[in-house]
Amino acid sequence: MNKNKFLAFDLGASSGRAILGTLENGKLELTEVHRFKNQMIRIHGSYYWNIYSLFDELKTGLKKCITELNIQPDSIGIDTWGVDYSLVSASGQLVGLPFAYRDHRTDTAIEEFFSVLSKKETYLLSGIQFMQFNTLFQLYASKKEKHSRLNIAESLLFTPDTLNYLFTGVKKNEYTIASTSQLLKPGKAEWEKKLFKAANISEDLVGEIVQPGTSVGNILDEIQDDTGSKQIPCIAVASHDTASAIASVPTDGGNWAYLSSGTWSLLGIESPEPMVSEETLAMNFTNEGGVEGTTRFLKNIMGMWLIQECKRNWDEEKVMEWQEIVDLSMEAKHFKCFINPDNSVFLNPGNMPKAIQEYCRETNQPVPETKGEIARCIYDSLVLKYKFTIKQIESVTGKQIDKLHIIGGGANNKMMNQLTADAIGIPVFAGPTEATAIGNLMMQAKAAGTVRSLAEIRDVIKNSFEIGVYTPSPKLDWEAAYKKFEELN
Repeated sequence: MNKNKFLAFDLGASSGRAILGTLENGKLELTEVHRFKNQMIRIHGSYYWNIYSLFDELKTGLKKCITELNIQPDSIGIDTWGVDYSLVSASGQLVGLPFAYRDHRTDTAIEEFFSVLSKKETYLLSGIQFMQFNTLFQLYASKKEKHSRLNIAESLLFTPDTLNYLFTGVKKNEYTIASTSQLLKPGKAEWEKKLFKAANISEDLVGEIVQPGTSVGNILDEIQDDTGSKQIPCIAVASHDTASAIASVPTDGGNWAYLSSGTWSLLGIESPEPMVSEETLAMNFTNEGGVEGTTRFLKNIMGMWLIQECKRNWDEEKVMEWQEIVDLSMEAKHFKCFINPDNSVFLNPGNMPKAIQEYCRETNQPVPETKGEIARCIYDSLVLKYKFTIKQIESVTGKQIDKLHIIGGGANNKMMNQLTADAIGIPVFAGPTEATAIGNLMMQAKAAGTVRSLAEIRDVIKNSFEIGVYTPSPKLDWEAAYKKFEELN
Protein backbone atom coordinates (compact mmCIF):
# COMPACT_ATOMS: atom_id res chain seq x y z
CA MET A 1 0.00 0.00 0.00
CA ASN A 2 1.44 3.36 -1.01
CA LYS A 3 1.86 6.22 1.42
CA ASN A 4 -1.08 8.63 1.17
CA LYS A 5 -1.90 11.79 3.08
CA PHE A 6 -5.46 13.07 3.40
CA LEU A 7 -6.86 16.05 5.28
CA ALA A 8 -10.17 15.69 7.11
CA PHE A 9 -12.23 18.64 8.28
CA ASP A 10 -14.52 17.48 11.08
CA LEU A 11 -17.01 20.09 12.28
CA GLY A 12 -19.23 19.72 15.30
CA ALA A 13 -21.72 22.06 16.90
CA SER A 14 -19.17 23.24 19.48
CA SER A 15 -15.80 22.84 17.75
CA GLY A 16 -14.05 21.89 14.56
CA ARG A 17 -10.65 20.57 13.60
CA ALA A 18 -8.42 19.64 10.73
CA ILE A 19 -6.89 16.16 11.04
CA LEU A 20 -4.14 14.87 8.76
CA GLY A 21 -4.25 11.15 8.09
CA THR A 22 -1.19 9.29 6.87
CA LEU A 23 -2.01 5.87 5.47
CA GLU A 24 0.92 3.50 4.91
CA ASN A 25 1.28 -0.27 4.98
CA GLY A 26 -2.28 -0.78 6.13
CA LYS A 27 -2.05 1.54 9.13
CA LEU A 28 -3.46 5.02 9.65
CA GLU A 29 -1.73 7.68 11.71
CA LEU A 30 -3.40 10.93 12.77
CA THR A 31 -1.98 14.40 13.27
CA GLU A 32 -4.09 17.27 14.52
CA VAL A 33 -3.33 20.29 12.36
CA HIS A 34 -5.83 22.89 13.53
CA ARG A 35 -8.60 23.18 16.10
CA PHE A 36 -11.15 25.95 16.50
CA LYS A 37 -14.36 26.79 18.31
CA ASN A 38 -17.79 26.81 16.77
CA GLN A 39 -20.96 28.16 18.27
CA MET A 40 -24.35 29.45 17.27
CA ILE A 41 -24.70 33.20 17.04
CA ARG A 42 -27.89 34.94 18.12
CA ILE A 43 -29.14 37.82 16.00
CA HIS A 44 -32.50 39.47 16.64
CA GLY A 45 -33.74 36.41 18.52
CA SER A 46 -32.77 33.82 15.88
CA TYR A 47 -29.83 31.39 15.98
CA TYR A 48 -27.42 31.04 13.06
CA TRP A 49 -24.09 29.48 12.07
CA ASN A 50 -21.32 31.77 10.87
CA ILE A 51 -20.58 29.74 7.76
CA TYR A 52 -18.00 32.24 6.49
CA SER A 53 -15.99 32.02 9.70
CA LEU A 54 -16.07 28.21 9.46
CA PHE A 55 -14.86 28.40 5.87
CA ASP A 56 -11.96 30.63 6.92
CA GLU A 57 -11.01 28.14 9.64
CA LEU A 58 -10.95 25.30 7.10
CA LYS A 59 -8.70 27.31 4.82
CA THR A 60 -6.47 28.02 7.81
CA GLY A 61 -6.28 24.28 8.47
CA LEU A 62 -5.25 23.57 4.88
CA LYS A 63 -2.68 26.37 4.95
CA LYS A 64 -1.19 25.11 8.24
CA CYS A 65 -0.90 21.61 6.83
CA ILE A 66 1.09 22.94 3.88
CA THR A 67 3.16 25.69 5.50
CA GLU A 68 3.76 24.38 9.02
CA LEU A 69 3.89 20.62 8.42
CA ASN A 70 5.24 21.00 4.89
CA ILE A 71 2.69 18.43 3.71
CA GLN A 72 0.52 18.76 0.63
CA PRO A 73 -2.55 16.55 1.17
CA ASP A 74 -3.77 14.34 -1.65
CA SER A 75 -7.35 15.50 -1.05
CA ILE A 76 -9.64 17.12 1.50
CA GLY A 77 -13.01 16.00 2.90
CA ILE A 78 -15.59 17.69 5.11
CA ASP A 79 -18.12 16.25 7.54
CA THR A 80 -20.53 18.10 9.83
CA TRP A 81 -23.68 17.68 11.90
CA GLY A 82 -26.91 17.01 10.04
CA VAL A 83 -30.12 18.79 8.97
CA ASP A 84 -28.85 22.38 8.64
CA TYR A 85 -28.53 23.99 5.22
CA SER A 86 -27.63 27.11 3.28
CA LEU A 87 -29.58 28.68 0.45
CA VAL A 88 -27.80 29.84 -2.72
CA SER A 89 -29.02 32.44 -5.17
CA ALA A 90 -29.06 32.09 -8.95
CA SER A 91 -25.93 34.24 -9.13
CA GLY A 92 -24.09 31.88 -6.76
CA GLN A 93 -24.11 33.83 -3.50
CA LEU A 94 -25.24 32.40 -0.18
CA VAL A 95 -28.55 33.94 0.85
CA GLY A 96 -27.76 35.06 4.38
CA LEU A 97 -26.39 32.98 7.25
CA PRO A 98 -27.80 29.47 7.66
CA PHE A 99 -30.15 28.89 10.58
CA ALA A 100 -28.88 26.71 13.43
CA TYR A 101 -30.98 23.67 14.26
CA ARG A 102 -31.63 24.88 17.81
CA ASP A 103 -33.40 27.98 16.50
CA HIS A 104 -36.84 28.29 18.07
CA ARG A 105 -38.77 28.92 14.84
CA THR A 106 -39.45 25.18 14.64
CA ASP A 107 -40.86 24.81 18.18
CA THR A 108 -44.39 24.14 16.89
CA ALA A 109 -43.54 23.09 13.33
CA ILE A 110 -44.10 19.35 13.71
CA GLU A 111 -47.66 19.62 15.00
CA GLU A 112 -48.52 22.23 12.37
CA PHE A 113 -47.02 20.11 9.58
CA PHE A 114 -49.13 17.11 10.62
CA SER A 115 -52.23 19.16 9.87
CA VAL A 116 -51.07 19.03 6.23
CA LEU A 117 -49.66 15.49 6.13
CA SER A 118 -50.24 12.93 8.85
CA LYS A 119 -47.49 11.74 11.15
CA LYS A 120 -47.84 8.17 9.91
CA GLU A 121 -47.64 9.07 6.22
CA THR A 122 -44.71 11.43 6.79
CA TYR A 123 -42.78 8.66 8.54
CA LEU A 124 -43.62 5.98 6.00
CA LEU A 125 -42.50 8.31 3.19
CA SER A 126 -39.18 9.15 4.85
CA GLY A 127 -38.34 6.61 7.57
CA ILE A 128 -36.82 9.43 9.62
CA GLN A 129 -37.12 10.04 13.34
CA PHE A 130 -39.26 13.04 14.25
CA MET A 131 -37.21 15.87 15.63
CA GLN A 132 -38.43 19.43 15.41
CA PHE A 133 -35.26 20.63 13.71
CA ASN A 134 -35.28 18.20 10.77
CA THR A 135 -34.77 20.06 7.50
CA LEU A 136 -38.33 19.29 6.46
CA PHE A 137 -39.71 21.18 9.46
CA GLN A 138 -37.14 23.97 9.19
CA LEU A 139 -38.23 24.63 5.60
CA TYR A 140 -41.90 24.36 6.53
CA ALA A 141 -41.45 26.87 9.37
CA SER A 142 -39.51 29.30 7.16
CA LYS A 143 -42.11 29.06 4.41
CA LYS A 144 -44.94 29.65 6.88
CA GLU A 145 -43.15 32.70 8.27
CA LYS A 146 -42.68 33.92 4.68
CA HIS A 147 -38.91 34.26 4.88
CA SER A 148 -37.86 36.20 1.80
CA ARG A 149 -34.66 34.19 1.44
CA LEU A 150 -36.73 31.29 0.08
CA ASN A 151 -37.93 33.52 -2.76
CA ILE A 152 -34.37 34.48 -3.61
CA ALA A 153 -32.86 31.00 -3.40
CA GLU A 154 -32.24 28.82 -6.43
CA SER A 155 -30.68 25.89 -4.58
CA LEU A 156 -30.25 24.31 -1.16
CA LEU A 157 -26.99 22.84 0.13
CA PHE A 158 -26.52 21.07 3.44
CA THR A 159 -23.70 22.35 5.65
CA PRO A 160 -20.86 20.13 4.33
CA ASP A 161 -22.19 20.55 0.79
CA THR A 162 -22.06 24.32 1.33
CA LEU A 163 -18.44 24.19 2.41
CA ASN A 164 -17.60 21.90 -0.52
CA TYR A 165 -19.22 24.52 -2.77
CA LEU A 166 -17.17 27.33 -1.24
CA PHE A 167 -14.02 25.29 -1.90
CA THR A 168 -14.87 24.14 -5.43
CA GLY A 169 -17.72 26.18 -6.86
CA VAL A 170 -19.59 22.91 -7.49
CA LYS A 171 -23.03 22.26 -5.99
CA LYS A 172 -23.79 18.66 -5.04
CA ASN A 173 -25.88 17.06 -2.29
CA GLU A 174 -24.10 14.12 -0.63
CA TYR A 175 -26.32 11.15 0.22
CA THR A 176 -25.65 10.57 3.94
CA ILE A 177 -26.14 14.22 4.88
CA ALA A 178 -29.21 14.54 2.64
CA SER A 179 -30.72 11.51 4.37
CA THR A 180 -30.93 13.43 7.68
CA SER A 181 -33.30 15.97 6.13
CA GLN A 182 -36.51 13.87 6.12
CA LEU A 183 -36.81 14.72 2.44
CA LEU A 184 -35.54 11.45 0.93
CA LYS A 185 -37.22 8.13 0.30
CA PRO A 186 -36.07 5.50 2.85
CA GLY A 187 -32.79 3.90 1.85
CA LYS A 188 -32.73 5.62 -1.55
CA ALA A 189 -30.85 8.56 -2.98
CA GLU A 190 -34.13 9.99 -4.25
CA TRP A 191 -36.06 13.06 -3.12
CA GLU A 192 -39.65 12.41 -2.00
CA LYS A 193 -41.87 14.82 -3.95
CA LYS A 194 -44.85 14.41 -1.60
CA LEU A 195 -42.86 15.83 1.31
CA PHE A 196 -41.78 18.88 -0.66
CA LYS A 197 -45.37 19.45 -1.68
CA ALA A 198 -46.63 19.16 1.90
CA ALA A 199 -44.02 21.71 3.04
CA ASN A 200 -44.98 23.99 0.13
CA ILE A 201 -41.33 23.98 -0.98
CA SER A 202 -40.17 23.64 -4.58
CA GLU A 203 -38.27 20.46 -5.35
CA ASP A 204 -36.19 22.57 -7.73
CA LEU A 205 -34.25 23.76 -4.65
CA VAL A 206 -32.41 20.44 -4.40
CA GLY A 207 -30.10 18.91 -6.94
CA GLU A 208 -28.07 15.85 -7.76
CA ILE A 209 -27.31 13.44 -4.94
CA VAL A 210 -23.85 11.86 -4.94
CA GLN A 211 -22.64 8.86 -2.97
CA PRO A 212 -19.91 9.04 -0.31
CA GLY A 213 -16.48 8.80 -1.85
CA THR A 214 -17.36 10.96 -4.86
CA SER A 215 -15.02 13.75 -5.97
CA VAL A 216 -16.98 17.02 -6.02
CA GLY A 217 -14.28 18.87 -7.92
CA ASN A 218 -10.87 20.46 -7.47
CA ILE A 219 -10.38 23.37 -5.11
CA LEU A 220 -10.62 26.77 -6.75
CA ASP A 221 -7.61 28.79 -7.90
CA GLU A 222 -8.37 31.41 -5.25
CA ILE A 223 -8.20 28.76 -2.53
CA GLN A 224 -4.86 27.61 -3.90
CA ASP A 225 -3.64 31.22 -3.76
CA ASP A 226 -4.88 31.67 -0.18
CA THR A 227 -3.41 28.43 1.17
CA GLY A 228 -0.42 27.61 -1.02
CA SER A 229 -2.09 24.36 -2.03
CA LYS A 230 -1.75 22.53 -5.29
CA GLN A 231 -4.84 21.62 -7.28
CA ILE A 232 -6.39 18.83 -5.21
CA PRO A 233 -9.84 17.24 -5.16
CA CYS A 234 -12.48 17.89 -2.55
CA ILE A 235 -14.14 14.56 -1.76
CA ALA A 236 -17.76 14.22 -0.69
CA VAL A 237 -17.00 11.77 2.10
CA ALA A 238 -19.75 10.32 4.27
CA SER A 239 -20.52 13.96 4.98
CA HIS A 240 -22.81 13.44 7.95
CA ASP A 241 -20.47 13.11 10.91
CA THR A 242 -22.31 10.07 12.26
CA ALA A 243 -22.09 8.31 8.91
CA SER A 244 -18.32 8.86 8.90
CA ALA A 245 -18.11 7.67 12.49
CA ILE A 246 -20.04 4.46 11.82
CA ALA A 247 -17.76 3.68 8.87
CA SER A 248 -14.89 3.57 11.37
CA VAL A 249 -16.44 1.06 13.81
CA PRO A 250 -13.74 -1.63 14.21
CA THR A 251 -16.19 -4.51 14.35
CA ASP A 252 -15.38 -8.13 13.70
CA GLY A 253 -18.95 -9.28 13.17
CA GLY A 254 -21.71 -10.51 15.43
CA ASN A 255 -24.88 -8.71 16.47
CA TRP A 256 -23.28 -5.43 17.40
CA ALA A 257 -24.63 -1.96 18.04
CA TYR A 258 -22.82 1.35 18.00
CA LEU A 259 -22.97 4.44 20.14
CA SER A 260 -21.45 7.52 18.56
CA SER A 261 -20.97 9.59 21.69
CA GLY A 262 -20.52 13.33 21.64
CA THR A 263 -22.85 16.33 21.87
CA TRP A 264 -25.45 13.86 20.63
CA SER A 265 -25.57 10.15 21.41
CA LEU A 266 -26.42 8.21 18.25
CA LEU A 267 -27.28 4.64 19.15
CA GLY A 268 -28.22 2.04 16.59
CA ILE A 269 -27.21 -0.73 14.24
CA GLU A 270 -25.93 -0.97 10.68
CA SER A 271 -28.69 -2.54 8.63
CA PRO A 272 -28.63 -3.78 5.02
CA GLU A 273 -32.00 -2.10 4.45
CA PRO A 274 -34.36 0.44 6.08
CA MET A 275 -36.79 -0.70 8.77
CA VAL A 276 -39.90 1.43 8.36
CA SER A 277 -43.12 0.33 10.03
CA GLU A 278 -45.77 1.47 12.46
CA GLU A 279 -43.68 -0.18 15.18
CA THR A 280 -40.54 1.83 14.38
CA LEU A 281 -42.72 4.92 14.03
CA ALA A 282 -44.05 4.41 17.56
CA MET A 283 -40.47 4.05 18.80
CA ASN A 284 -39.34 7.06 16.75
CA PHE A 285 -36.35 5.38 15.10
CA THR A 286 -34.60 6.85 12.11
CA ASN A 287 -33.26 5.27 8.92
CA GLU A 288 -30.36 7.34 7.61
CA GLY A 289 -28.03 6.64 4.73
CA GLY A 290 -24.71 4.93 5.29
CA VAL A 291 -21.68 3.83 3.31
CA GLU A 292 -22.02 1.22 0.56
CA GLY A 293 -25.81 1.18 0.62
CA THR A 294 -26.15 0.44 4.33
CA THR A 295 -28.78 2.05 6.52
CA ARG A 296 -28.07 3.58 9.90
CA PHE A 297 -31.04 2.41 11.93
CA LEU A 298 -30.67 4.50 15.04
CA LYS A 299 -32.07 6.89 17.55
CA ASN A 300 -30.77 10.38 18.23
CA ILE A 301 -30.42 10.82 21.98
CA MET A 302 -29.62 14.12 23.67
CA GLY A 303 -26.06 13.22 24.70
CA MET A 304 -23.19 15.12 26.30
CA TRP A 305 -25.00 18.35 25.38
CA LEU A 306 -26.71 17.98 28.75
CA ILE A 307 -23.50 18.05 30.75
CA GLN A 308 -21.80 20.49 28.35
CA GLU A 309 -24.56 23.02 28.96
CA CYS A 310 -24.38 22.46 32.73
CA LYS A 311 -20.64 23.08 32.62
CA ARG A 312 -21.20 26.24 30.58
CA ASN A 313 -23.54 27.55 33.28
CA TRP A 314 -21.27 26.48 36.13
CA ASP A 315 -18.21 28.02 34.46
CA GLU A 316 -19.85 31.45 34.75
CA GLU A 317 -19.28 31.16 38.50
CA LYS A 318 -15.98 29.27 38.43
CA VAL A 319 -14.35 27.39 35.56
CA MET A 320 -14.48 23.65 36.17
CA GLU A 321 -12.41 20.84 34.72
CA TRP A 322 -14.26 17.89 33.21
CA GLN A 323 -12.61 15.47 35.63
CA GLU A 324 -13.82 17.59 38.54
CA ILE A 325 -17.41 17.14 37.33
CA VAL A 326 -16.90 13.38 37.01
CA ASP A 327 -15.38 13.22 40.50
CA LEU A 328 -18.28 15.17 42.01
CA SER A 329 -20.75 12.86 40.30
CA MET A 330 -19.01 9.81 41.74
CA GLU A 331 -19.45 11.23 45.24
CA ALA A 332 -23.19 11.74 44.70
CA LYS A 333 -25.81 9.09 45.35
CA HIS A 334 -26.83 6.99 42.36
CA PHE A 335 -30.45 6.84 41.23
CA LYS A 336 -31.72 9.76 43.30
CA CYS A 337 -33.59 11.03 40.25
CA PHE A 338 -33.74 10.60 36.48
CA ILE A 339 -34.55 12.63 33.40
CA ASN A 340 -35.67 11.57 29.96
CA PRO A 341 -32.74 13.05 28.00
CA ASP A 342 -34.92 13.47 24.91
CA ASN A 343 -37.56 15.66 26.51
CA SER A 344 -37.84 18.84 24.43
CA VAL A 345 -37.24 21.05 27.48
CA PHE A 346 -33.55 20.10 27.26
CA LEU A 347 -33.08 21.08 23.60
CA ASN A 348 -31.94 24.65 24.30
CA PRO A 349 -33.16 25.79 27.74
CA GLY A 350 -30.53 28.46 28.40
CA ASN A 351 -29.96 27.24 31.95
CA MET A 352 -29.60 23.45 31.88
CA PRO A 353 -29.13 22.86 35.65
CA LYS A 354 -32.37 24.70 36.39
CA ALA A 355 -34.18 22.85 33.58
CA ILE A 356 -33.12 19.51 35.10
CA GLN A 357 -34.19 20.58 38.58
CA GLU A 358 -37.57 21.77 37.31
CA TYR A 359 -38.11 18.54 35.36
CA CYS A 360 -37.45 16.45 38.47
CA ARG A 361 -39.79 18.67 40.47
CA GLU A 362 -42.58 18.35 37.90
CA THR A 363 -42.17 14.56 37.71
CA ASN A 364 -42.45 14.27 41.51
CA GLN A 365 -38.89 13.14 42.05
CA PRO A 366 -36.26 14.33 44.54
CA VAL A 367 -34.65 17.46 43.15
CA PRO A 368 -30.86 17.35 42.60
CA GLU A 369 -29.32 20.31 44.41
CA THR A 370 -25.53 20.05 44.04
CA LYS A 371 -23.41 20.00 40.89
CA GLY A 372 -22.47 16.40 41.65
CA GLU A 373 -26.12 15.35 42.02
CA ILE A 374 -27.07 17.03 38.75
CA ALA A 375 -24.16 15.38 36.92
CA ARG A 376 -25.02 12.02 38.52
CA CYS A 377 -28.62 12.41 37.33
CA ILE A 378 -27.41 13.06 33.76
CA TYR A 379 -24.95 10.16 33.64
CA ASP A 380 -27.37 7.63 35.13
CA SER A 381 -30.17 8.78 32.86
CA LEU A 382 -28.04 8.56 29.72
CA VAL A 383 -26.88 4.99 30.31
CA LEU A 384 -30.42 3.92 31.17
CA LYS A 385 -31.60 5.54 27.95
CA TYR A 386 -29.00 3.45 26.13
CA LYS A 387 -30.43 0.32 27.77
CA PHE A 388 -33.96 1.39 26.84
CA THR A 389 -32.95 1.98 23.20
CA ILE A 390 -31.08 -1.32 22.85
CA LYS A 391 -34.14 -3.17 24.13
CA GLN A 392 -36.21 -1.43 21.46
CA ILE A 393 -33.74 -2.42 18.72
CA GLU A 394 -33.84 -6.02 19.90
CA SER A 395 -37.63 -6.05 19.85
CA VAL A 396 -37.71 -4.75 16.24
CA THR A 397 -35.00 -7.01 14.84
CA GLY A 398 -35.68 -10.12 16.92
CA LYS A 399 -31.93 -10.37 17.53
CA GLN A 400 -30.09 -9.92 20.81
CA ILE A 401 -27.28 -7.36 20.77
CA ASP A 402 -24.14 -9.01 22.11
CA LYS A 403 -21.73 -6.06 22.18
CA LEU A 404 -21.71 -2.28 21.97
CA HIS A 405 -19.04 -0.19 20.23
CA ILE A 406 -18.69 3.31 21.70
CA ILE A 407 -16.92 5.65 19.31
CA GLY A 408 -16.23 9.37 19.32
CA GLY A 409 -15.13 11.70 22.08
CA GLY A 410 -17.39 10.05 24.63
CA ALA A 411 -15.25 6.90 24.40
CA ASN A 412 -12.66 8.79 26.50
CA ASN A 413 -15.00 8.80 29.50
CA LYS A 414 -13.96 5.60 31.28
CA MET A 415 -16.57 6.06 34.01
CA MET A 416 -19.39 6.28 31.44
CA ASN A 417 -18.03 3.31 29.52
CA GLN A 418 -18.12 1.14 32.64
CA LEU A 419 -21.53 2.45 33.71
CA THR A 420 -22.87 1.64 30.24
CA ALA A 421 -21.51 -1.92 30.37
CA ASP A 422 -22.99 -2.38 33.86
CA ALA A 423 -26.38 -0.98 32.88
CA ILE A 424 -26.87 -2.83 29.58
CA GLY A 425 -25.17 -6.04 30.70
CA ILE A 426 -23.00 -6.66 27.61
CA PRO A 427 -19.33 -5.89 26.79
CA VAL A 428 -18.51 -2.38 25.68
CA PHE A 429 -15.67 -1.70 23.23
CA ALA A 430 -14.48 1.91 23.45
CA GLY A 431 -12.72 3.61 20.57
CA PRO A 432 -11.53 5.00 18.35
CA THR A 433 -12.20 8.41 19.87
CA GLU A 434 -11.46 10.21 16.58
CA ALA A 435 -14.00 8.02 14.79
CA THR A 436 -15.57 10.74 12.66
CA ALA A 437 -12.27 12.11 11.35
CA ILE A 438 -11.06 8.55 10.75
CA GLY A 439 -14.15 7.66 8.73
CA ASN A 440 -13.72 10.88 6.76
CA LEU A 441 -10.08 10.07 6.00
CA MET A 442 -10.80 6.49 5.02
CA MET A 443 -13.53 7.53 2.59
CA GLN A 444 -10.96 9.80 0.97
CA ALA A 445 -8.68 6.77 0.79
CA LYS A 446 -11.49 4.80 -0.85
CA ALA A 447 -12.00 7.62 -3.38
CA ALA A 448 -8.26 7.46 -4.14
CA GLY A 449 -8.43 3.69 -4.66
CA THR A 450 -6.13 3.02 -1.71
CA VAL A 451 -8.79 0.87 -0.05
CA ARG A 452 -11.64 -0.78 -1.88
CA SER A 453 -14.43 -1.53 0.58
CA LEU A 454 -15.99 -0.82 3.95
CA ALA A 455 -14.64 -4.15 5.21
CA GLU A 456 -11.12 -3.15 4.18
CA ILE A 457 -11.57 0.24 5.86
CA ARG A 458 -12.46 -1.48 9.13
CA ASP A 459 -9.46 -3.82 8.86
CA VAL A 460 -7.18 -0.78 8.62
CA ILE A 461 -8.82 0.76 11.68
CA LYS A 462 -8.50 -2.44 13.74
CA ASN A 463 -4.78 -2.51 12.87
CA SER A 464 -4.28 1.16 13.71
CA PHE A 465 -5.98 1.98 17.00
CA GLU A 466 -6.16 0.52 20.50
CA ILE A 467 -9.65 -0.33 21.68
CA GLY A 468 -10.67 -0.40 25.36
CA VAL A 469 -12.83 -3.25 26.64
CA TYR A 470 -15.31 -2.92 29.52
CA THR A 471 -17.06 -5.99 30.86
CA PRO A 472 -20.23 -5.77 32.98
CA SER A 473 -19.49 -5.81 36.72
CA PRO A 474 -22.54 -4.15 38.24
CA LYS A 475 -22.40 -3.22 41.91
CA LEU A 476 -25.80 -1.48 41.80
CA ASP A 477 -29.34 -2.64 41.14
CA TRP A 478 -29.64 -1.40 37.56
CA GLU A 479 -32.81 -3.36 36.89
CA ALA A 480 -34.70 -1.60 39.69
CA ALA A 481 -33.38 1.76 38.47
CA TYR A 482 -34.46 0.90 34.93
CA LYS A 483 -38.04 0.23 36.01
CA LYS A 484 -38.22 3.73 37.51
CA PHE A 485 -36.58 5.24 34.44
CA GLU A 486 -39.05 3.52 32.08
CA GLU A 487 -41.89 5.51 33.60
CA LEU A 488 -40.41 8.72 32.16
CA ASN A 489 -40.35 7.45 28.56
